[in-house]
Amino acid sequence: MEFTTTARVLRGVGGLYLIRLADGEKHPDTPSPLAGRSVLCRARGSIRGGGKLMVGDLVTVRYTDAAFEMKNGVAVPCDDSAGLPDTAIESILPRKNALIRPPLANLDFIFILCASAAPAPAPETIDKLLSVAEYHGIEAAIIIGKNELDGEKAAELERIYTLAGYSVFSLSCATGDGIERLEKFVSTALVGKIAAFAGASGVGKSTLMSRLFPALALETGEISRRTERGKHTTRTAELFPISVGGGEAFLADTPGFSLVDFENFDFLPFSALPSTMREFAPYLGKCQYDDCTHTKDQGCAVLRAVEAGEIAPSRHESYLSMYRILKAKKSWEKK
Repeated sequence: MEFTTTARVLRGVGGLYLIRLADGEKHPDTPSPLAGRSVLCRARGSIRGGGKLMVGDLVTVRYTDAAFEMKNGVAVPCDDSAGLPDTAIESILPRKNALIRPPLANLDFIFILCASAAPAPAPETIDKLLSVAEYHGIEAAIIIGKNELDGEKAAELERIYTLAGYSVFSLSCATGDGIERLEKFVSTALVGKIAAFAGASGVGKSTLMSRLFPALALETGEISRRTERGKHTTRTAELFPISVGGGEAFLADTPGFSLVDFENFDFLPFSALPSTMREFAPYLGKCQYDDCTHTKDQGCAVLRAVEAGEIAPSRHESYLSMYRILKAKKSWEKK
């Protein structure tokens, strides 16, 4: 007998893919004896609807009853060390987005971590990540960790990104301050979503993720610590199923997410930059000149908003930096 269902790609190495088959309760119209299981399989040589597979892809999968055996009335996958027999990924379903660095599809949410001190926060890196998220339709939130080290800096960052229109969480894993508020947010916002945590080494990402997802930390040996084990370590993106708010979500282990190299990678087109600054939105189209660059132009509504304190100066400074980089890029330099 043959079965066709949908699945999520969790990992891919050497032509072998770990996939999570759709939950039978949520998809009763596509009966699947292996519903809700994570199994290994291969892909057909010519995949329809998207070309090369990416972690995070939703795919259609076909398998036969040779892929499992019944034990006490329960379908159990056969030995799948080389991929389930008579099983193949048939096609890629339409993507919400596709990132080039890290290579990841259908990301819904990104938490951008920084510390109030040790290491000092890097607003331009945060703002680059926010612009990439905005361009790709990824919801973002800012987490300011180690707020016990520099409360004044933590409060300043909170003001800047709250003003920009983002959810901001100032917290301390050392004292527990602010953790409960983030836990409540995660339990509701991430259900059914793919989420990633991005932050420079030393900001406390592994400690926070272990606090938020203790079962995941035990199962994977603290994947976030592996993420920070060395800047020269080469790995690919991977998704881990997690339980949140009574439902399931996927947490992306994404090496190199904070290395937003605008010079060498084409994260977003130059023309889209103003629209990736969320707080610019009320002022776009209201400048004196239609071709306003929002850098130093006369009659610029964005510059007036900066002067009036409606846009944080640091955010506009980041815009200017990204503007210069993207404007200077040649088409053949894009990757």
